[in-house]
Amino acid sequence: MKLIMAIVQDKDSNRLANEFIDNNIRATKLSSTGGFLKAGNSTFIIGIEDERMQEALELIKKTCQSRKQYVSTPMSLDISLDGQVPYPVEVEVGGATVFVLPVEGFHQY
Repeated sequence: MKLIMAIVQDKDSNRLANEFIDNNIRATKLSSTGGFLKAGNSTFIIGIEDERMQEALELIKKTCQSRKQYVSTPMSLDISLDGQVPYPVEVEVGGATVFVLPVEGFHQY
């Protein structure tokens, strides 16, 4: 058995949750916030048998696509740069960050 932790952008989370339901994969969805863009994410926690792990990873891969987005650069507190305004910078967002961990025990009460 494996434990999959998948961190996905909120824009992809509902579609991924529906894919899990359609494929009979049980997942717990938690709201989370990313550190870089301070944007909303969802973290899925999935306990799954070894034989179905690849199926779950494929669903995540096909559902959570990365995309380009513009964000403003943080304002500088340097006095010599007084008067400058932040300008948008293109960054890649979305996709999924996935951790697969071995499970030593599984109990349901």
